[in-house]
Amino acid sequence: MIQPDDQRDREMVDLPVRRLGLAEPGDADLTRSIAIEAPVSVEVGGIAYAVMMATPADLDDYAVGFALSEGLIETADQIGRVDVHPIEGGFALRIWLPPERNAIALERARTRVSESSCGLCGIENIEEVLRPLPPVTARIGTDRSAIATALASLRDHQPLGQATGAVHAAAFCSPAGQILLAREDVGRHNALDKLIGAMARTGVDPASGFILLSARCSYELVEKTARAGCPMLVTVSAPTSLAATRAAAAGLTLVALARTDSALIVSDPHGMIA
Repeated sequence: MIQPDDQRDREMVDLPVRRLGLAEPGDADLTRSIAIEAPVSVEVGGIAYAVMMATPADLDDYAVGFALSEGLIETADQIGRVDVHPIEGGFALRIWLPPERNAIALERARTRVSESSCGLCGIENIEEVLRPLPPVTARIGTDRSAIATALASLRDHQPLGQATGAVHAAAFCSPAGQILLAREDVGRHNALDKLIGAMARTGVDPASGFILLSARCSYELVEKTARAGCPMLVTVSAPTSLAATRAAAAGLTLVALARTDSALIVSDPHGMIA
């Protein structure tokens, strides 16, 4: 296991590979940067809570975003401390909460039935999966040009993606489409949790803009966006059926298949997109 010394060492590693010519002739020995994927053991109050496969960079942001998305905390200042330690085979991410929040984590840990980054951690039945989301009450004034602006600049905020071609990005954008903050990870859920955590830690209000994701839109991403209080989610790939219905029910504006030439408005219940 790589023992990281800085941010880059937690994001990527150089690997010798051999290029095989297919449509184009010419084989070659190369060195390729590849994204690091490692097990991250999440512990809350000393209790084993989950094991995620993630890019082990920006784990302080991830800890806050994960705790918010899981409902373990309501605000970032409810986290007392976050410790990150390299361990044999991966990383330990230790989140320390006050006693009243620890009780919530303990109850969730007791009922946990799966360990994944899919958003189903600790869910026992279908009714709990489909429980109503908090209504999205925030509104912004935006338009198609803002979406185009954000898409055009997303690549500039994906240094790890450009280097490896193997990670997702989550970006928070102003109503005009300026990217204010971005995070990357091998998992699209992790990238969004890192972004939500970074916003909470830096005081960026999710209600003041929209989120752009370089991924397909599954229902968990809709849930994380709605629970963060962000009024609009834009994804570069298509949504699932549950993502579409959950977004509409929560009052979340959802734009999918956002490309340079077009996008699909899946849900815009408040007519925010001019």
